[in-house]
This record gives sequence, structure tokens and C-alpha cells, in this order.
Amino acid sequence: MAIDIRWIRDDASLAQHCADWQCLPFVAVDTEFMRVDTFYPIAGLLQVSEGERAYLIDPLLIEDWAPFSALLHNPAVVKVLHACSEDLEVFLRLTDSLPAPLFDTQLAAAYLNLGFSMGYSRLVQTVLNIELPKGETRSDWLQRPLSETQISYAAEDVLHLAEVYAALQAQLSPEKNAWVLEDGAELVLNLRREVDPNEVYREAKLAWKLSRAQLAVLRELCAWREREARARNQPRNRVIREHSLWPIARNQPDNLVALARIDDMHPKTIRRDGETLLKLIKDAAATPAAEWPEALPEPLPLEASTLLKKLRAIGQREGERLNIAPEIMLRKKTLEALLKSGYPHGPYQLPDSLRGWRRELMGQALLDCLASEGESA
Repeated sequence: MAIDIRWIRDDASLAQHCADWQCLPFVAVDTEFMRVDTFYPIAGLLQVSEGERAYLIDPLLIEDWAPFSALLHNPAVVKVLHACSEDLEVFLRLTDSLPAPLFDTQLAAAYLNLGFSMGYSRLVQTVLNIELPKGETRSDWLQRPLSETQISYAAEDVLHLAEVYAALQAQLSPEKNAWVLEDGAELVLNLRREVDPNEVYREAKLAWKLSRAQLAVLRELCAWREREARARNQPRNRVIREHSLWPIARNQPDNLVALARIDDMHPKTIRRDGETLLKLIKDAAATPAAEWPEALPEPLPLEASTLLKKLRAIGQREGERLNIAPEIMLRKKTLEALLKSGYPHGPYQLPDSLRGWRRELMGQALLDCLASEGESA
């Protein structure tokens, strides 16, 4: 079946189509982008479908994104995407807007217990019994003209996305549909939270092994790397490799030869930023003790894994009761944060990351489980 493809290559055409889409109950949206050598994704194509035709927007020719931004913001139009975290970054970069309400078909598939973290091709096969051709995702979406294969791939993807949405929504209860939208809003909220460069060190590998004085150095290294990656529009590892950060903070080299001996240190980094790094290390090492970061908590000990399994089982039981993929019920990071709040003897506090329906349905059961373990210990 031939797909009805409509190109949008100028601001006036985009504005007109966005005005039409504002009247629809939903639009399926997809993006193609490049992100090989950059910190930020570079949009190569945006696709929109209402289920009948595929609209292909050329972002290299559009200057006024205000109409599209208004569509993303319209609470009456559901925006349908699949596994959308990187698509959201594209929207934010292009339009300074994010979609609301957001329906992620990957999440919806998990809520219907079709599978967790399902790839798009598999979902289309499962729901529509259509086998998609092998993808063009790794091709050059910034080239012009795009190949016929690329155009066909992009159009087919977004058209089927609209069909998948209709099929999934027909199976979702109103309650589960609301939960999918709630999780979509959470994805948007997380992306809206601007990462503070001065807090990035908390996520660095093995950071908990460092002293507070060494953490002061790590904090500055990670903050510098984050700011430079954004300013240069380069991947973080192009600025300085992840595995170099911890040994630098621990050893604090004071010359280029010592810096070059650091694990996984790229010679290009030494040539370009070596002197800057040495000054940063020296200045951070001179941080007054009163300004050192607090020590980071150690990972949970191995013996906590038994308790972690009991907490996970609460989510699995609830998932079975609701016929939801168990992996989506309680995230490992959330359960670890709960355990860290009071391990080993309590009292425990529900972490902020346990929100919404999960907190309402399982929050008390988690606390009761931990309380009973404490009594039997």
C-alpha cells in the first residue's frame, strides 16, 4: 500500500498544518537525528501522522517553530511517541518545548504486559502483525536529498505509530491509560530538570571511595567536563574520558607527565586541556575543609540483596495482579534509595522518586516489609 506523504518545507506550511493538527485528539510524532560527534542531537527530520498520511518536516528549512511548540503544549492533543527520551531532547533543542500530554507506546506495551522495553519493530510486529523493513536509523539524516529508502522508512514508521497507538489504547483501561500519561509527564519533568554541573560528581563511578578532600577535586573536574561538553557541543568522553576522572581526583597529578600516566587519559586531552586541568586540580585541592562535599554513601552491602529481592517481589506481585510487566513496577534505583534511607536497622523513608500511583499502591507495603524484617532481625 502506497503511503500518502506530505512534505513540509517552509514556515507557512508548518503553521497551517499545525493549526489543523490542533483540532485532532492525537498526533503520532517521530524524529530522525544525528548524534555521533555532538553533545546535543541534530535534527534531520520530524515526522507527524494522524493515522492516514505521513507528514515529513524538514528541520533544515524551518525557522519559526512557534506553531509546532504550541501543538506540543496543547493539552487537548495527545502526543504519541515510542521510547522517546532522545526525541524529547530534539524537541527541546529545536523548539524549547516538550510534549504534554505524552503517550509513549513502549510504556503502554509494558502496562499491557506485552513486554518490557520493547523495540519499535517488535511492537509493530506484535500489535499490527506487520514486519518493518530493516531500519535506516544509522544512515545520514542530514544529507540532502534524502534517499527514497530513507523517506519510505520515516513515513512508514510514523504512520504505523499512529496505528499502534489506536490498537494499544483500545486495550488499556482508563486507569492504565492515565498511568501511561503520568509516566510520560515524569519523563518530561526529568528532562526539564536542568542538570547542575556541580552535582554531576555524585554519579561518578567509585566516587564513594574518595575522601571529602578528593571529592572536592572530583566535583570540579566533573563540573568542568559538563560545562565544556555543552559549550563545545561534544560528547562528554571527547572532553575527558569517564574512567580518567576518579584516578585524577585520587592522585591529583601536578605536572603533564603525571597527568598523561592517568588511566584512560587520551593524548589529545593532554595537548588541548592539560594545563587547564592542572590548574583546576590545584585550585580544587586548595578548597577549604568547610567547603568540601559531604562523603558519599557506600553502595549497599551484598547482604542487602536479600532484602532488595523481597522489596522487588512486592512490585512483581502487584504487576501480576494488574497484568503489567513486572520490570516497570518498581525501579531498582528507587528500591536502593529506599534501603539506603535506613539500612540496616531503619527507620526507612520512601524516596521522592517513588511517586504517583506506585507510591499509593505499594508505598505502605514496602515500609511494612522493611518494618517486619527489622522486627525479625
